[in-house]
Amino acid sequence: MIIFNDIITVENYKIYIKNIKEGIKMEIKFLNILLITMIILFLYNYYQINFPKVNFVSIKTNKIDKNTKIKILQLTDIHNKKFPNNNKNLLKKIKDAHADIIVITGDLIDSKTKNFEYIYSFIKELLKINKNIYYVSGNHEWRSGKFYEISKQLSKMKVKVLNNTSSSFVKNGTSINICGIDDSYSNRDNLDKILNNINKNIFTLLLSHSPNVIKHKNIKMVDLILCGHTHGGQVRFPIIGCIIIPGQGLFPKYDKGIFKINNNTTLYIDSGLGTSSLPIRFLNRSQLSLIIIEGK
Repeated sequence: MIIFNDIITVENYKIYIKNIKEGIKMEIKFLNILLITMIILFLYNYYQINFPKVNFVSIKTNKIDKNTKIKILQLTDIHNKKFPNNNKNLLKKIKDAHADIIVITGDLIDSKTKNFEYIYSFIKELLKINKNIYYVSGNHEWRSGKFYEISKQLSKMKVKVLNNTSSSFVKNGTSINICGIDDSYSNRDNLDKILNNINKNIFTLLLSHSPNVIKHKNIKMVDLILCGHTHGGQVRFPIIGCIIIPGQGLFPKYDKGIFKINNNTTLYIDSGLGTSSLPIRFLNRSQLSLIIIEGK
């Protein structure tokens, strides 16, 4: 009887050891899967934030000649971001776009940026590609307290700073208004001032950092609004899209892409080049946009 019990005890011990080994194998397998998943997510995120794509947008209007195309390259929400290889890939995409003008719709810097030399050197590289650069402020320039310093330096570099002001661009005898509004998210905007000083019979482009600008009653006088600010939510999910955007709350309507605001006005929101808060993008690759306005 004692021998029989000893045999059972030995068998139980063997089963116990076997179960421990199986458990360890499962834990190692789980940790390996977790590690591989984390590496894949890290590499995916690195690609999403460091290798921007060009998004193409087509806008047709009867306010410009049928045979005319005006190509606008939009850069937004850079947040002092430095891209690999000293921005070579990004600058090549900008050069290859062969845009008529380049527009920067705010947040060149992050609010915590102390040294602006990098962003100034980046602008110098842009000016080598295209002399027609227009800029409007974003909430991070205002939050940093350095907007006037930045705008003064950009103006010295011959960048057209539009702070509640307007300009114009002419191609093949066709003119369009280019208006720039100070950041509406920071309540610096004055659309009335801008629209009182433009030719209302030609195509009007409005550069704004935030889509909040659509709150203005006279926004219907604008044909196309180009803005950023939202980052497309940075993290997006299939079907749902982004979860939250500052100023719009949960499941925002105006996150990224094209929206028809009224019978005359189209809003385009670019999801931007940089990131804020956390350097994360998911299903939302960093981008710049080439907007082609053509007659119909």
